[in-house]
Amino acid sequence: MLNWFPGHMAKTKKLIKENIKLVDVVLELVDARIPVSSRNPLLQELLGKRPLVLVLNKADLAEKEETQKWLDYYRGEGIAAIAFNSTRQSNKSQNEKKKLYSLIRAQAQVELSRRARKGIKNQVVRLMILGIPNVGKSTLINHLTGRSVAGTGDKPGVTRGKQWVRLESELELLDMPGILWPKFEDPEIGYKLAVTGAIKEEVYDFLKLSLWLLAWLKQDKPGRIVQRYQLEEDQEPVQILADLCRKRGLLLQGGETDLEKGAHVLLTEFRTGKLGSVTMDVC
Repeated sequence: MLNWFPGHMAKTKKLIKENIKLVDVVLELVDARIPVSSRNPLLQELLGKRPLVLVLNKADLAEKEETQKWLDYYRGEGIAAIAFNSTRQSNKSQNEKKKLYSLIRAQAQVELSRRARKGIKNQVVRLMILGIPNVGKSTLINHLTGRSVAGTGDKPGVTRGKQWVRLESELELLDMPGILWPKFEDPEIGYKLAVTGAIKEEVYDFLKLSLWLLAWLKQDKPGRIVQRYQLEEDQEPVQILADLCRKRGLLLQGGETDLEKGAHVLLTEFRTGKLGSVTMDVC
């Protein structure tokens, strides 16, 4: 379905290679709805043995029980993992923030102990934040600092260069642009990345993607279409989309259904959680 690697992503790969030696811990963000499909295999080879904290971001949009299964899985693999919702400001989010900082410091402990043995007083932990586009890196940074220091948007590709951000007195973070990989061997991964918003709209067919999503919902989350749109889901995806258009008044001149507009409505509502919490990768 998708096979791309824009020039700025090749530059990002080079940027990571050049700067990885400056940091003590890597913060890798994935989308909690697709915690495997949103892990970039390129990053594993770039990071080597650098200590890692895996953040399952946008946890509010994923199914809680499934997120816990994935946390248990990754922790069982020896990976420090935590679920996070960077769009929420509350007492619970402050607790999440404290847990994240604690996890980061635990991962940096070997390096901090090494410095202490050498008499180095510097106990500042330097982080690099990485992940695919539109996984919420900038939103997370703004959440952690409590102010707008990184540009955000609901489309991929907002961050284009590196920047250092101070989170607190002994914690500094290097923000990097999002990076995908050159080719999706499994077409389903490409679809999952596209429906969750990690891929720019210009490189895929909106209508085709919406029909794939409807087919996926029918098979994997039966009842969601009925619940949200009060439509019969036991029919072909294109017919469901046409019914959605009629229900929402999305019509062209002459009364024909505007399937393109219907596709936009469906994908937007899916991405914002209006069809309910969804985890697309099964543990």
